Amino acid sequence: MRLKNILAIVLLSSFMMIGCKEKAKKEVKKENVSLAISGMTCEIGCAKTIQSKLSKKEGVLNAKVIFTDSIATIEYDANTVSKKDLIAFVDGIAGGGMYKASESNSKKHECLETCKKECQLKEGNKKECKENCTMACCKDKKA
Repeated sequence: MRLKNILAIVLLSSFMMIGCKEKAKKEVKKENVSLAISGMTCEIGCAKTIQSKLSKKEGVLNAKVIFTDSIATIEYDANTVSKKDLIAFVDGIAGGGMYKASESNSKKHECLETCKKECQLKEGNKKECKENCTMACCKDKKA
């Protein structure tokens, strides 16, 4: 009888320790990062591929890549992956060398309204404005 009690206590203690370890592993520290990605040439082949690969990476909770802004917005578990890991991961997609990621402070570059109007008068339409404008606020914005 005494041996059964000791065995039951040992088993119960073992299950409690295993359960506590599993609970600690499941704790998620959510963080967000916006990455500026250069080298994308198309929405389907580049942006969607990067988004798909990021979404499958361990530690990434959600990933959205917007081709027109060249920005990836990533929600990730900081206990599993870091910003540096994510940047290196994007840089390594397609064998490396094709894409270059860096942390972005802003989600979207927007020209001032006066700059847009001056470019539109100068160029004729918004798309050409963004591609051809030499004004500082527009020249790095893609259509």
